[in-house]
Amino acid sequence: MIEAYKKIIENDWENRELLKEGNTVDTIRKVIDLLDKGEVRVAEPVGDKWKVNDWVKKAVILYFPIQKMEKLEVGMFEYHDKIPLKSNYDKLGVRVVPHAVARYGAYLSPGVIMMPSYVNIGAHVGSGTMVDTWATVGSCAQIGEHVHLSGGVGICGVLEPVQAAPVIIEDNCFIGSRCIIVEGVHIGKEAVLGANVVITGSTKIFDVSGNEVIEYKGYVPERSVVIPGTIPKTFPAGEYNVPCALIIGKRKESTDKKTSLNDALRDNEVSV
Repeated sequence: MIEAYKKIIENDWENRELLKEGNTVDTIRKVIDLLDKGEVRVAEPVGDKWKVNDWVKKAVILYFPIQKMEKLEVGMFEYHDKIPLKSNYDKLGVRVVPHAVARYGAYLSPGVIMMPSYVNIGAHVGSGTMVDTWATVGSCAQIGEHVHLSGGVGICGVLEPVQAAPVIIEDNCFIGSRCIIVEGVHIGKEAVLGANVVITGSTKIFDVSGNEVIEYKGYVPERSVVIPGTIPKTFPAGEYNVPCALIIGKRKESTDKKTSLNDALRDNEVSV
């Protein structure tokens, strides 16, 4: 059945006139429903790699033109949008604190806690994860199990280009307050990011914990402890410091996976 859906979505992508046909519309809606239930994903782990399912992302993009703008009412609040809000949290086993919002088409595993926060369509949030106050999980972002997205964290969404990987935060990570992770950056398991770390696809990530510096881009290795840093860069007008990220140590394997950010940073002799 999935292969049949995939074929229809790929055909729709190439020929938008097909969006006028009932079978096409039904298929797109079925795929979004599967996304909402966690039965398909925009990206998924395959061994030690991640596979991007382009066709699922295409279904998300095609969902917008087939939907009509509607007034949505939640108590005294009113919205005007094409995509309904997620519902039935009690049956899903998800704790949702007012005024948290998740859109239909986002998957929230049992045990997820949403403080006043936002999760967009296509996102996948694993069991036991906390999306803390004013944190944002963008469209198609993949968040693992037992992750803590602290207050004000911004996890960027991605829809186009369809082949682009979404942001991936693997299991047991701690993402500190006001961190920003964008452009398909991949954070390995059990990593700890200190407050205000900003990582884009082009941000230089330097492991300075050993005798020789190691540089990464777009990827933070497992159990890394990361803080904000700067490096000098020469411009026509002079030399200025630009942001980077510094890996200052490793989270100990013996450490409780739910250790606080402060403890992880203190283990590496960083004041907090």
